[in-house]
Amino acid sequence: MNYQFSEKVSQLQASAIREILKYTADPEVISFAAGNPAPEAFPITAVKEISAKMLEKDPIAVLQYGITEGYTPLREMMKTRMAQADCFDAEREELIMTSGAQQVMELACKSLCNAGDTLICEAPSFIGSLNAFKSYNVNLVGVPLDDEGMELNALEDALKANPNTKLIYIIPNFQNPTGKTTTLARRKAIYALAQKYNTLILEDNPYGDLRFTGEHVPSIKTLDTDGRVIYAGSFSKVLAPGIRVGYAIAPKEIISKMVVCKQVSDVQTNNFGQMLAYQFMQEYDFDAHLAMLRGIYKQKCERMLAGMDAAFSKKISFTRPEGGLFIWCTLPEDCDMMGFCTRAVSEYKIAVVPGSAFMVSESDKTTSFRMNYSTPTDAAIDRGVEILGKLTKEMFGE
Repeated sequence: MNYQFSEKVSQLQASAIREILKYTADPEVISFAAGNPAPEAFPITAVKEISAKMLEKDPIAVLQYGITEGYTPLREMMKTRMAQADCFDAEREELIMTSGAQQVMELACKSLCNAGDTLICEAPSFIGSLNAFKSYNVNLVGVPLDDEGMELNALEDALKANPNTKLIYIIPNFQNPTGKTTTLARRKAIYALAQKYNTLILEDNPYGDLRFTGEHVPSIKTLDTDGRVIYAGSFSKVLAPGIRVGYAIAPKEIISKMVVCKQVSDVQTNNFGQMLAYQFMQEYDFDAHLAMLRGIYKQKCERMLAGMDAAFSKKISFTRPEGGLFIWCTLPEDCDMMGFCTRAVSEYKIAVVPGSAFMVSESDKTTSFRMNYSTPTDAAIDRGVEILGKLTKEMFGE
């Protein structure tokens, strides 16, 4: 039988990340392709204790349906915490718990965009969000990044050329995949352009709590004076991705529509994950936990960068992130990036993610690839970088 898929999904393809990850089933492969938290970052003992107490004290509440907006104690806690960070205004805004930050992107697009509306994003950007946007048949327009963030002239050109732009999607802190951070001056300029062209900003900040060097940069949400920013946060990188708990902050009118859209998607975010997150923040020093995570990722990032400095061909450039989980490497112009990534995993047993996976269209030209330092062990980082370095020198010289 020939199956006719809907227009919303007919153009979606399997993520190149998932295709590369298939190679990691080989126990000999060292993977720098994933984006998972470090195994040592999980508070396993605390989770066991909290889970046992929740199931002993009130198991029905843990296992029963909850309200779509989210577990009320956690919502109120997050409102307070985000208000302290100048990211929540109780008079004009609301907060909804979601099934990870990924769902915020899907709900925002579903609530605000019609087929053919323009959504502007960074190029490159997070593949999960790109696929969510594509599933609603939006006109996805990528804007290149420089060392300060989205290129302003290119962004304004895109806004001029697309007066039907509904959203500007941005990952301002330790961006996935590049590891870059948008400067405060650039954040202000992007917000000013959103005002000038009357569009909304979708600020995705899953890595913001993982800054391990450099100075804190206020979120774009702190600049929001006229209800123009939808903010997405997540517990995936700071507690556990498996609990699937994220949240959105936006004007009340937008959140109310996102609630209705969520009701036809998954009804609610799972109670167990929400209650676990709440109890963890109640019973443990969450800020101390974040400091521990930063220590882990600082050490891993510095280890990988030192190895790359020593082993890689000098013709390879790469970012030096101040936080987050990723390093973006760029090969010489006009080289076969996909061939390099394929050879790395098939011959050298080192998995990285080709940069084309993060472009608006995988046919868009890039000579970059992404490396992750959070998931592999220290020994794997040392060995994998050394092996990959040999390939770079073999292909591109010293």
